[in-house]
Amino acid sequence: MGKILVTGASGQVGRELKKLSGKGDFLFADRASLDITDMEKVKQFLGKHPVEAVINSAAYTAVDKAESEPEKARRVNGEAMETLAEACRIRNLKLIHLSTDYVFNGKNHRPYREDDPAAPVNVYGQTKWEGEEIIRTINPENAVIIRTSWLYSAQGSNFVRTMLRLGAEKKEIRVVDDQVGSPTYAGDLAAALLKILPKLRHKKVKTYHYTNEGVCTWYDFAEAIMEYKGLPCKVIPVPSSEYPTPAQRPSYSVLSKEAIKKDFDISIPYWRDSLRKCLRVMGF
Repeated sequence: MGKILVTGASGQVGRELKKLSGKGDFLFADRASLDITDMEKVKQFLGKHPVEAVINSAAYTAVDKAESEPEKARRVNGEAMETLAEACRIRNLKLIHLSTDYVFNGKNHRPYREDDPAAPVNVYGQTKWEGEEIIRTINPENAVIIRTSWLYSAQGSNFVRTMLRLGAEKKEIRVVDDQVGSPTYAGDLAAALLKILPKLRHKKVKTYHYTNEGVCTWYDFAEAIMEYKGLPCKVIPVPSSEYPTPAQRPSYSVLSKEAIKKDFDISIPYWRDSLRKCLRVMGF
């Protein structure tokens, strides 16, 4: 297929896509080179740089900060989706948009399916849900929304890098043990997106879930990081009530991945294997 525009190029998924992109087939845009909230700038960019597909990995992801900056989060996560989805509809471009497990309230006791009711418990999740709904309303052909969770990579700001820093600095750390989900290595997600993109053939926007296989708590995740890195730092499990944050987190946000595996013939790695892979990339 033709050129692919990747928004959010400086983010975790954007950087992983750049590693996998090869030569000449991709355009990578960050906030400085393309303001996705500005329809005229998007039109000008697409007029100057013809593409056949868009992977939107741009997002306002500061979950706690979003509680005090709801309008800023809404512009990027919600309103900007009108600009991108409309541009894709008019130009008949394929579209992959990344969303989040935080559209759910965490009260399930089984993995969330794509058609389960959304009920965000924080501003970040609410604005991402609003963005999803805007895309569905505009309904560009050959478009998918892919929800993911607990994203990390060798670069950027994420849980793995934070734990490695704290583990090297401290003798013990306290990590919540009552939030359950699935980590996602951005490199695995990026590879899956590139496999999915050429296979998009449908009229109606579809929603899928992608995370690494397996389930854990943040405490389990931290324990694994310390173990694989060989850090002597002791990880102490604590309830979320002992680690208050401005934004509430869902207590359970495991996502069902049966649909994406079936429709696109994707094999998804187990989270511990992917964590080891990421640490090797980081030189550990």
